[in-house]
Amino acid sequence: MITTEQLYPIYLQHPVISTDTRKIGSDSLFFALKGDKFNANTFAKQAIEAGAAYAVIDDPEYQLGEQYLLVADVLATLQDLARHHRRQLTIPIIGLTGTNGKTTTKELINAVLSQHYKTQATQGNLNNHIGVPLTILSINATHEVAVIEMGANHQKEIELLCSISQPSHGLITNVGKAHLEGFGGIEGVKKGKGELYDYLGSAGSGLHDAGVAFINSDDAVLMKMAADRGLSNVVYYGSNTRSNLISGEIIENAPLLTIQWTNSKTNESYQVKTQLTGAYNLYNILVAISIGTYFNLTSMEINAGIEGYQPKNNRSQIVETTTNTLICDYYNANPSSMAVAIENIGKIDAKRKVLILGDMFELGEESPAEHALVFQKAMDTPVDERVFIGKDFSAAATKTMGHEPWTMDEKTTRFYATAEDAIAGLRKDPIKNSTVLIKGSRGMALERLVELF
Repeated sequence: MITTEQLYPIYLQHPVISTDTRKIGSDSLFFALKGDKFNANTFAKQAIEAGAAYAVIDDPEYQLGEQYLLVADVLATLQDLARHHRRQLTIPIIGLTGTNGKTTTKELINAVLSQHYKTQATQGNLNNHIGVPLTILSINATHEVAVIEMGANHQKEIELLCSISQPSHGLITNVGKAHLEGFGGIEGVKKGKGELYDYLGSAGSGLHDAGVAFINSDDAVLMKMAADRGLSNVVYYGSNTRSNLISGEIIENAPLLTIQWTNSKTNESYQVKTQLTGAYNLYNILVAISIGTYFNLTSMEINAGIEGYQPKNNRSQIVETTTNTLICDYYNANPSSMAVAIENIGKIDAKRKVLILGDMFELGEESPAEHALVFQKAMDTPVDERVFIGKDFSAAATKTMGHEPWTMDEKTTRFYATAEDAIAGLRKDPIKNSTVLIKGSRGMALERLVELF
């Protein structure tokens, strides 16, 4: 069997990694990963025939020649190879995790830093035990800084991803109610996300000024998590000027945000118009500005990065139709992200506002209570119409009826059991001339509603 040390020079000669035979890169290394329903060892020969230089396998039955590199475990080898590669790198690596806003924040940081540096960043949301090593292995000698997103739905996952990416700098966007079933409740989420602080507190990778944490000083949960760990190498950002490197506020939300921010070192203030909606994005923007400032970018470079970033993948994405303005935020949903999205539409300057909310998944035993809380928040928020989709929101409405000060008007509050039912109902009674928030868990597939507006 080949060791990681023996595999590394082969990787340097063939640094393009492939894990899917449908997307084989010429002269690449194919890693035959296993899944619950597939064993890519069976595709090793196909990968070689498609142009891969070598196939890394862990089943000797498929070792058909010198191009087939046998290891004990392909996934563990991929992760070990990434760790080994990371140890050879001397560039800053910024790791980030959090309940909400990870991908948007990663993209904002990358948009800012790329104004001055050659960057590499996690592609899309490939932020798991496979995506993180693949991103690390995509870093080459031309890159000057990297931004690595880390996701998790169980404890110890961030610890694993930190061991692979070895971030020199890092941040947690926030800690909220998501993947409660896997984490074992909100305290489990805090512990799981806090594994990044644990890593940074142990001086990170020992490179550069390693172990620097960027922390939102307005977030009491993050501040306590940092204090409990005795983090000392900290850069703060927030809404006030006290102790923060960067402070800022929203000066327009209609629905795109305009931010005013201040650099405490120079006491100079700037405005930046963004292509983002959602007051909750203020802190995502401020941390990107803080990191740009920390890495010595000019205010012009920072603002260019923020202004140029356009959200995609249905994360707080604005879509203008003939008759409506849509806030497409249906990539995923949890109680925390639902709450801030609902609050935001209540604050937006718009003539007519509509909420369309789909069920939230992976909440375990907390699901009924959390749907009831979100439902109540939606009913209490000043909008003109509400549409709830899914059995959990219907159950929440039934549970809270008669216990709240509001009453439901069938003309302004609709319930549909499924997205298909909602499509039929909205076709029959369409929504027009409105600003519409569409938000729900990925499994609800609410993107199907967009064509109705």
